[in-house]
Amino acid sequence: MLTWEYPPNIIGGISRHVDELSRFLVKKGIDVTILTPETLGSPLFEKVEGVNVFRVQIQVPAPSFHIWIYLMNHFFSKKIGQLIKEGGPFDIVHAHDWMVVPSATEAKHYTTSKMVLTFHSFEFKRSQGSQTLESKMIESLEWWGSYESSGIIVCSNSMKRDAEQRFNLNPRKISVIPNGVDQDRLKIDFDYARTRERYGVYWGEQMILFVGRLTSQKGCEYLIRAMPQILSKHNAKLIIVGDGPSRSYLESEVSRLGLLGRVRFTGFLSDQEMVRLMKSADVLVVPSIYEPFGIVALEAMAAGVPVVASDVDGLSEVIRHEVNGIKVFPHDPSSIFWGVDRVLSDRSLAESLKRGGKESVEKEFSWSVIADKTVNLYKDLIGE
Repeated sequence: MLTWEYPPNIIGGISRHVDELSRFLVKKGIDVTILTPETLGSPLFEKVEGVNVFRVQIQVPAPSFHIWIYLMNHFFSKKIGQLIKEGGPFDIVHAHDWMVVPSATEAKHYTTSKMVLTFHSFEFKRSQGSQTLESKMIESLEWWGSYESSGIIVCSNSMKRDAEQRFNLNPRKISVIPNGVDQDRLKIDFDYARTRERYGVYWGEQMILFVGRLTSQKGCEYLIRAMPQILSKHNAKLIIVGDGPSRSYLESEVSRLGLLGRVRFTGFLSDQEMVRLMKSADVLVVPSIYEPFGIVALEAMAAGVPVVASDVDGLSEVIRHEVNGIKVFPHDPSSIFWGVDRVLSDRSLAESLKRGGKESVEKEFSWSVIADKTVNLYKDLIGE
């Protein structure tokens, strides 16, 4: 497994996906090695529930993110070579997103390994059609990876359609294997009231939660713009968990709308603290304008929290309206208000959504089932 993020370095959904998938693959008898960049305070090698984790030192300073990515691939390739020299080739080199395509492709060409590529999202959707040189470079790497790989994994049918059309791929090359949730990770002791009070939510107030990277594709500004309507009916506070390039803009929106006492930005939180906060929320909102899957929605459902989510892309496949969540229109603060108001105003509906969410996770998004599907793909590729 090659990934640019892995716990405790959690930037987006890839980190959690790789961590949980790899641990469940080990339970299925697969020998898994992860390569990821070094993280301050973490060992360069450790074994995590049977998974071999190598954190690779990036030994040359980089003036920009994209140059750092290419340096990362260089040192990944060196590490792969060392591991193969010591223990022989891997059956599968599994790359996660465009960032690791160069080193995965090198491993494929210079060994007997088969290359698998998981797309977690697509640049043409993330960038909303931007034609900057950076976007063109990223999409070229996505195309290169789709061409070089023997098998491609996407997490939703909408992503499969996008991959077929954008990269002119044979549908038989693409497997739809959804994300999952490790429900054991959500079993945590916590004090409901004290958790809420740490974030300024007190008795008699309702907590609305957003969790995600603060980028334009996540649509957090539309949730913020819905807050004046929400506050006209509910004594609520919005807690925004995460960080990213849009944070200063979102903070200015909060100020512009006079919401300084009603919206709080937490930045990144530890895994356990995020679980405590999520389980303390009255509703979680996923207002994305592009969301290939929406693992945060899945985690909230598993945690027993009602979900209000944009009716877009893979989210539309995860959320069944009024069964395990409420669907709202993207780009639309009034629609978000309508969805949040339904949950906060109707306790019986909220309880029904909690039950429906938990049932969906247990039946459809178990990591054991997802690991089985991944193992079957591996075996097909190597002829077992």
